[in-house]
Amino acid sequence: MEILWFLMALALLTAVLVPFLRRGRGGGGIQLVSPDAPDAADPASYGFLLQEQLDVRMPGPDTDLVDVLDVVRGTQDWRAASQLLAGTGAEGERRWQRVQAFAGSASLELQQRPGGTGGAGAGAQWLRSWRTDAPKDAGGAAVQAEFLVQQAFRTATPGTDEFRIILEEARAACGQAALLAPGDPVPYVIELSIARGLGYSRPEFEQLWLKILDRAPAHMGAHLAALHYWGEKWHGSRELAHSFAEAAAARAPRGSLLSALPLFAVYQHLPELALVNDFYGTEVVRNAIEGALFAAHSARPDDPMLPHVRHLLVFFLVRSERWGEAMQQLVHVDGHVGAMPWTVAADPAADYAVYRALAVAGYEANGGSPATLPR
Repeated sequence: MEILWFLMALALLTAVLVPFLRRGRGGGGIQLVSPDAPDAADPASYGFLLQEQLDVRMPGPDTDLVDVLDVVRGTQDWRAASQLLAGTGAEGERRWQRVQAFAGSASLELQQRPGGTGGAGAGAQWLRSWRTDAPKDAGGAAVQAEFLVQQAFRTATPGTDEFRIILEEARAACGQAALLAPGDPVPYVIELSIARGLGYSRPEFEQLWLKILDRAPAHMGAHLAALHYWGEKWHGSRELAHSFAEAAAARAPRGSLLSALPLFAVYQHLPELALVNDFYGTEVVRNAIEGALFAAHSARPDDPMLPHVRHLLVFFLVRSERWGEAMQQLVHVDGHVGAMPWTVAADPAADYAVYRALAVAGYEANGGSPATLPR
């Protein structure tokens, strides 16, 4: 699944050279040069972290979450996770992101230490204990539901009996979490991915969507999950996904990140759209970028979904050769790479580092320097 910023295991870094993009000052096109060349731009001169220092676990900083993840993984005691979720309000996006992070941590542990029976296996024993010791803990039920969703999309083939069985178990966990916390939109947001995997009919999906709108009408994470449903070929299309994104952006309240949703819709269908000549210069892409820039500018600085928008902007701004604007986004997000588009790569840190290097090189090739970059 693409939406989510779950914990991922990094392979050892093997690349020793990263190509840098250089664009002639006269607009004479694009060329690649080695970072060892005398005029190669250096991202470190802008205060950017080394590739091996980049945190792939989340899109932006969340110190409390990092501390609790370390405690849970180190002690296999679920209570710190329960306390953090209990103290995280249901009205915003942060609870959903933290549920995803705990589920991702459990999934990664299971991948690293498989074995045993009953879901969590030898790894992530803390999640099994959480559900056994506190069956009425709404946070634990939500984490289990998200864990099962991630397991289904990671380990099973869509359409198989195994895939359906895991998602049906996840749906049951969502129902339990919803009963334990009636006002919490998170169980329903998790179910959106189940709807995509099980192929809910449109009436079924719309009924689920209404439950989310009743609880959190401007929930960016929910809209991203719904966008994937509308873009699936067996019950949606690229046109439906774009219509959904445009409608959400049009009714977005001031300060909402929903104005960035069309850019996510473009990215979702990038392989088929990119066949268009000069795709990144088309009106569709320009308008989507401008909407996302507006959203990033008007959103609260502490909005937990803002780094997701900024990371995607880096990707599109670099592809569009808008170096200065890409650098302004990098200043805000550098250090964390747990977001699309990097998380769909085998090595998110390496993929991000390439785009960062391209942005720095293009910025300097057009007269920029560390001294001229606004912060």
